[in-house]
Amino acid sequence: MHTMTEAEAGEGDFGRLSEPFRRELLVYCYRMLGSVDEAEEVVQDVYLDAWRAYGGFEGRSSLRTWLYRIATRACFKALEKIRRRPLPADLGAPQTDLDARLGPQAREVPWLQPMPDFLFTAAPADPAAVVVERQSMRLALVGAFQQLPPRQRAVLILRDVLQWRTAEVAGLLEMTTAAVNSALQRARSQVPLSQDNLTEPDEPRQRALLDRYVTAFETADVDQLVAVLTEDARWEMPPIATWFEGRDTVLAFLGKQMPVVGPAALVPTSANGQPAFAVYARGRDGTRHPHALHVLTLTTEGVSRVVAFHGSGLFPLFGL
Repeated sequence: MHTMTEAEAGEGDFGRLSEPFRRELLVYCYRMLGSVDEAEEVVQDVYLDAWRAYGGFEGRSSLRTWLYRIATRACFKALEKIRRRPLPADLGAPQTDLDARLGPQAREVPWLQPMPDFLFTAAPADPAAVVVERQSMRLALVGAFQQLPPRQRAVLILRDVLQWRTAEVAGLLEMTTAAVNSALQRARSQVPLSQDNLTEPDEPRQRALLDRYVTAFETADVDQLVAVLTEDARWEMPPIATWFEGRDTVLAFLGKQMPVVGPAALVPTSANGQPAFAVYARGRDGTRHPHALHVLTLTTEGVSRVVAFHGSGLFPLFGL
């Protein structure tokens, strides 16, 4: 009995066969591009191009591999315009003069975007796999990917994150296995994934840290953060390029800002497998307005990094 191949199934079956890969392709493109908006656009184009070309798909590779090949080419093309998306710490040294004015908002910089967890977390699966997925989506790691040349970026993600075999990556990128191994070695020297596996606090400690964080901003009491932030804590505020490092410096900065912003309302969410909060500040009209989206990095010692994405631009993305 003849079994119908994917190619023979016809274009009418393309949607049914390809749809299961849409989520993972979105995550792959996000890791490559550092932007949810751009990744979604690329994936839409990938599916349109693949649907148009499906009649010529001969099934020499799996449909999944074929879609990844189209997606990778589309990412390379997108990266010709914007090669990297930084965070403020990628652009210069931390500010140490607290009397200096904050730099202007650098809206012309294509900043790294956070990704809502609901866009990449699938249905409940193996708990260990869920942890690995969250670790490989960390904002700092996706930011580190952005520092690599596009081809090295693709090799590192495909080999070390998605666990593709060297021969599969070589076929996908039209490289020799030696060239893939060389690119992987160079990428690993710049982005060692093993060192990014932070040891997170246990659930009670994490809950206590987050509760104190919320209380600090909802009461505009910076002293609450003394027991929350690590000694080497980092505070970033894209699209403002100025950033601060060190608990004392961060607290001194927030001590000046909190009285201005005043008590805020925080709504919990999650981004890149990390706890996050939508911060609503009271405006002159007396009502709460979107102020910033805080993405927190937690360690056993406390909150080691806060990327406070200023403005309301990300709120719709997070369903806020």
